[in-house]
Order: sequence, then C-alpha cells, then structure tokens
Amino acid sequence: MSESKNGSELVVIGAGPGGYPAAFLAADLGMDVTLIDPEINPGGVCLHRGCIPTKTLLHVAKVIREAEEAKNFGVTFNTPEFDLDQIRAFKDRVVEKLTSGTGQLAKQRKINYIKGIANFKDSKTLLIKQAHGEEQTLSFEKAIIATGTIPMTLPGMTIESDHVMNSAEAMELESIPETLLVIGGGYIGLELGTVYATLGSRVSIVEMLPNIVPGGDDDLVRILTMKTRQLFESIITKTKVVDMKEIDGKIKVTFEKAEKKEEKTFDKVLVTIGRKPNTSNLILKNTKVEIDERGFIKINQERQTAEPHIYAIGDVVGGALLAHKATYEGKMAVQAIVRKDKLSEPKSIPAVLYTDPEVSWTGLTEKEAKEKGIDISIAKFPWAANGRCLSLGRNDGVTKIISDPTTDQILGVGIVGPGAGDLISEAALAISLDAKVSDLAHTIHPHPTTSETVMEAAEVHLGLCTHIYRPKR
Repeated sequence: MSESKNGSELVVIGAGPGGYPAAFLAADLGMDVTLIDPEINPGGVCLHRGCIPTKTLLHVAKVIREAEEAKNFGVTFNTPEFDLDQIRAFKDRVVEKLTSGTGQLAKQRKINYIKGIANFKDSKTLLIKQAHGEEQTLSFEKAIIATGTIPMTLPGMTIESDHVMNSAEAMELESIPETLLVIGGGYIGLELGTVYATLGSRVSIVEMLPNIVPGGDDDLVRILTMKTRQLFESIITKTKVVDMKEIDGKIKVTFEKAEKKEEKTFDKVLVTIGRKPNTSNLILKNTKVEIDERGFIKINQERQTAEPHIYAIGDVVGGALLAHKATYEGKMAVQAIVRKDKLSEPKSIPAVLYTDPEVSWTGLTEKEAKEKGIDISIAKFPWAANGRCLSLGRNDGVTKIISDPTTDQILGVGIVGPGAGDLISEAALAISLDAKVSDLAHTIHPHPTTSETVMEAAEVHLGLCTHIYRPKR
C-alpha cells in the first residue's frame, strides 16, 4: 500500500455527469483536484452505459421507423437489413469519442485522475483500490461524493440467467430475441423496449402502477401510449412480476394482477424497475455522513452532508435521477466550496423521455398541482394545427402550459411530440426567469417550426390563438 504525500485540496468520487463537471469547474477555479472513478476515462454510467449509448441506439431505431413511415408520402424503401456488429460498433465509437474527450480535458486541466474505487478510511482520508490491485491512501480537505446509482433487482427474486438482462447488458445488443418482456414502464424500459421492438423483437411492457411513465401527466402519456401500442406487443399495467424461472432456454414469468396469477414465456427479460444509490463501497460509517431510509445521502441546500467538508450531488442524493440535474448540483457544490456563493435551487428541471413521440416536461405538472392542491390554469395547443408538424407527417403531439390563474406566471410546461426534448429548454428558461404566459405569446417564433406550438399554447391561454378558435372565457 502506498501513502499519498501531499493529499488533495478537493477529491471528487465518481466521474459521471455530476462528478466530472464538478471536478473540471473546480480545476478551472484554481483548485488542486483529484477525480476517482472505476472507468478509464470520465463519463460515468451516462456516457459509458446510459444516456449516450441509449440515445445512439434510439437514433438507429428512428431512422428505421422513418424509412417505414415514408410510404405514407409515396416513398418506399426495401426492408431494412440489420448488422448488429455494425450497430454495436457505431454505438461504441460514439462512446469512445466522448469519453476519450473527457479524458483529454481532465489532463489539460491537470486533474489527478485515478482509475479505482474509493472508500472512506476516515472523514479526511480515502482508501483507493486501483484496477491493478494496488491500494493507496489519499488525504483531502474537501470531498464531493458523486457515485450515482445502480440498477435495482426484483425484490425477493434471484435468478442467474443469460436470458435476464439489466439495462447495461441490454445495450450490448448481443442478439435480438423473438420475444422480450420489459419489466418497468419508465424511461429506461420504454427507450430500450423501443430499440428492441424496432429491431424486430415482439416486446411486452409490464408496469405495476396504473400507467407507464408514472411521473408524467396522463394527457401527455396517453398520446405516447396510443403510439407505442402500435410498436409493442402489449402494455400491461397494474401488474406485478412475482416469479421467474429459466426453462429450456426461455424465461417463464408469473404475473399477478388483482390477486390473479398468469404465466407466460419469453426468450429474454429486461429488468428496469428503477435504480438505487451506489453507496455500498464508500464505507460511510467511517464518517458522520448520513443516509435516509432509502439509502440516499442526506444533504442541505448547499449539497453539504453532515460532515461539512464532504458534499454529495446527483443521483446518490435522490430527487430527479437525471444527468443534467447532477451537473447543476456539481456546480452548486463547487461554487459553495470555492466562492462561498449560493447558487439558487433550480426552479425547473426538465425531464425527457426519448421515445416516439418524445415526452418532456419541466416545472410544475398537472399531477403535482392536484396532489398539492395548487390552483392552476391550463392551456393546450394541438400539433395537428401546426404546419410544420403536418409537413412532417406527424400530428400526434400537444404543447401544454400550466400557469398561475391570478398572476399568469408560467409554472410548468409539458410537451409530447417528435423533438419534444429539444423544445422544453425554452420553457425551462421561461420558468427560471419568472416569465408570464404573455412573454411566450409575444416572443416571435420562426415559421414553420414545431417551436411555434409553445407560442400558440400561450396564445390559447390569452384567447388569441391564430390557428385554433378558443376565445378566453
């Protein structure tokens, strides 16, 4: 075991979308920074096995779907032929380009990057187990924990089988099964289910809650559900998976709905029931850092733990498990450490489901407003009345604005439709600036674009919408 000589002014544990931006910012602000992660380059789950490879595969699926849909315009292509090796290689090239880039950026900033796993020897010292087996200790003045989350497994159910996958394994695209069951109707399950269904699997989605995409408003999710029912074999809600067994190279699954059980067999099963905090290797008991009943690290508004010199950010602290939220929190923590400035809590954190159509929302949702008893005003603009949408052959969308009925301040926005994830940023900015609905309505949007739906939804609220007649009452 080697002992570090000088230690580090700041150590960041975890190099995902929260950790590496925090380390980079701290280095830019003049700190001596050590960044620790098991991967050879920064990027975390997001770049290596999550956001980026998933969106790369979803782009492949989108091209295939659009080629099929082109027949509606009078353009017919031959049936696509898939080369899984080339698709996999394309995905890997994207990941390699991005992660090698973050590695180079870390070197340019003179960050001490250690490939390994860290745990707390005490509240001022880390024990780092490196990939080649060597151990070293590192003292530090400040620390940021950014270790993220890991996939959850089905409670009380253990099955060792190559036919049962988690999300990382599913992204390897080793084969396209004839039948695939996706357990969990959230972001990951629906996105990977879309990839496999487009590539030829008969995909079934099972969700224990009443609807898929539990966090989204029902009216937005309903449009997605109508579209995906054409893609998936079935979408089963209010149903639990209570048992799985491998029999003759297939997985027999036992479902339970309303106390009735049913068995079905699938070639493969993908488990995407959620993620849990990745804290088991940290040995937090050697510090005063506290965790809640679900295992997430407790923090204050500055992202400090119960140890004032140790901060925690991103998925490991709970809340919205989103990469961009982690990035913002990383910057909040560094600003608090270096400049003692308090970055404000974000007023809106956009969420995007990259299915077809995409679903996005930010700020207050209608569902949250009902749960909290908040009085709101809702205005919607259907994409069927938008010229750009019709020219794309897509009218399965809607833009919804939620506002304060007294002040007209924008509280939330929800969008469903192709490219909804790219449109939601305007809404996030509007909410961050405390904008009113009239501010969006009076902002000139380029024509013809899908972004006009945001402007026209605002006009619906005012009763002055050009392309649908809905006078304000």
